[in-house]
Amino acid sequence: MSVSLYRSEFPVTEDSIYLNHASVSPLPQRTARAMARFLDDAKRHGSAHYADWMKTCHGVRTAAGRLMGCDPGEIAITKNTSEGLSIVANGLDWRPGDVVVGIRDEFPANYFPWLQLERHGVKLHWLELQGGRIELDEIDRACRGARLLAISFVQYLSGFQVDLDAVGEICRRHQTLLVVDGVQGLGALPVDVKKSGVHAFAASGHKWLLGPEGCGVLYIDRDLIAQVKPIEFGWTNVEGSGNYSHELNLRSDASRYECGTLNTIGCYGLRESLELFLEVGPEAVATQIHHLADRIAAGVAAKG
Repeated sequence: MSVSLYRSEFPVTEDSIYLNHASVSPLPQRTARAMARFLDDAKRHGSAHYADWMKTCHGVRTAAGRLMGCDPGEIAITKNTSEGLSIVANGLDWRPGDVVVGIRDEFPANYFPWLQLERHGVKLHWLELQGGRIELDEIDRACRGARLLAISFVQYLSGFQVDLDAVGEICRRHQTLLVVDGVQGLGALPVDVKKSGVHAFAASGHKWLLGPEGCGVLYIDRDLIAQVKPIEFGWTNVEGSGNYSHELNLRSDASRYECGTLNTIGCYGLRESLELFLEVGPEAVATQIHHLADRIAAGVAAKG
């Protein structure tokens, strides 16, 4: 990948050496332009081009599906990672004695949704990070008899990257649902949710995906959709919402979790950023990131 082809997308580099710690990323030029086009359209024409807005929102589902290796119908547009994880945590039909395995030192977005399940009689089995990492053998032991494992793709404190393929195989053997907080890795690292056997994968758009705040995605496996009931209801959860249906016939795909009007300007931005990653290629992005990380490691080691 030629970095010079894309460096001009990031005006932040004109004034700063931006060490992206996966907090809130600077917007690429094309993303900001797409959002500006939406604003200009809404300013000049109101909602006259609403159909185009909805096509853009569907474009987020399509691009996210391509980036994650799933069908667009398995993608719901959310506000953020927290909302995506909460949809799964609150939507399953929990039974007293069910076991959820989690990591105690996770980012709070992947901690509180599971912690509150104790009121339903769910037993929580917290694993501890050792030296910032978690071993596969420990995950294997914990998942025996567990209904669900909640884990981050990349740990926010240490940067430890879990082997999703290996964890997915563990969950397959134990018939454990695998739910992933993917926000610290999606975009920076290749993801194939089907190959890895992930059941749900939530990410905000404003970190490595280089999108605006307030717009994220939730992948949920089609076979799991029937088991996860929406936790919020509005006019768009149902079939026939375009005709303002009063029949509670939930949409058959992941859009059933989208409650009401979407963050349209956010979708304009996030779609453009997702398309940028698809244009460059996830493997090329990961190769460049690892190259830079190796340079930093070598440099600081040389300085003692």
